[in-house]
Amino acid sequence: MKKAASFLVVVAVMALASFLASAYDPSPLQDFCVAIDEPKNAVFVNGKFCKNPNLTVDVDFFYHGLNIPGNTNNLVGSNVNLVNVDMLRGLNTLGISIARIDYAPYGENPPHIHPRASEILTVLEGTLYVGFVTSNPDNRLFSKVLNKGDVFVFPFGLIHFQFNIERIPAVAIAALTSQNPGVITIANATFGSNPPINPDVLARAFQLDPKLVARLQALF
Repeated sequence: MKKAASFLVVVAVMALASFLASAYDPSPLQDFCVAIDEPKNAVFVNGKFCKNPNLTVDVDFFYHGLNIPGNTNNLVGSNVNLVNVDMLRGLNTLGISIARIDYAPYGENPPHIHPRASEILTVLEGTLYVGFVTSNPDNRLFSKVLNKGDVFVFPFGLIHFQFNIERIPAVAIAALTSQNPGVITIANATFGSNPPINPDVLARAFQLDPKLVARLQALF
């Protein structure tokens, strides 16, 4: 009798675990996905529609181009070539992507977050000062100077950056834990939103004169 009762408990636990697994909401693969009742009016699903496996070919899993240096002639002095599901269709549902990041001398990949991914960075050439900041209330900075072959991890959703501290270009490869990690550059989102955030809001948040905030918004 006890054995039968124990067996029923095990079955019940397994059934509950199975229900929880099937009921788990998948992580979003874009900024938002508003529900719609009529499928013909839908634009996309959470991810991409799957290609018929019988029509799949080798080039669906291939991308060429990460050997090509990116153009770093811009205000921040860096270029990110992200290979996500839009560039490499075989990444769909796999939860990974990769990027080549080029840095001009003293160029940077400015403070930003990936709303849907953690990141692991490997330096291929040059020397980078990198770091991330933890969430409130501590806001701790974890930083390190990386040389060729060094690896650093940026945890999910935290503000992070990379800065080339040398007079020569630098190159890094980043792997991310989403087929579409997304990126929010803090300065661009804060001072370059469309429409602009009311300067009084930013003046209070950053303890700045509203006129200075307006000038910063004009830059973005």
